[in-house]
Amino acid sequence: MQKINPFLWFDTQAEEAANFYTSIFKNSKINRISRHGEGGPGPKGSVMVVSFELNGQEFVALNGGPMFKFTEAISFLVNCDTQEEVDHCWAKLTEGGQEIQCGWLKDKFGLCWQIVPTAFGRLANDPDPEKAGRVMQAMMKMVKMDIKILEDAYAGRG
Repeated sequence: MQKINPFLWFDTQAEEAANFYTSIFKNSKINRISRHGEGGPGPKGSVMVVSFELNGQEFVALNGGPMFKFTEAISFLVNCDTQEEVDHCWAKLTEGGQEIQCGWLKDKFGLCWQIVPTAFGRLANDPDPEKAGRVMQAMMKMVKMDIKILEDAYAGRG
């Protein structure tokens, strides 16, 4: 059992969200769905909690009602090894959602994600401040991150 788990509060979409997220990431699955019984607080048989995994990371989703909403103060950072992985995650998570900037997006449930190529960290943390600065400047102009553009900025091309 994982020691610390993200616990996500949804109005009524916990199962829909868990199914959506597990369809996007490899090594993902629904582990357990708990339903309300006779004593409520929700209608008998309705989904209360969904436990699921995304790429082996455990999550819990609760149908807690409309009192709380997600904000940009919390996001999930997805480290992507290839542009293909960036493109896949971006396309899926923005379906019905919103593109933001600098690799950030908000999905159709209002949850924020950062889709970041691992190359970005390597390039932006180069000891040469000019190279790192060019990478940061290029990234600040992006909505979805593009590894080729980041590499070109690093090399001084473009």
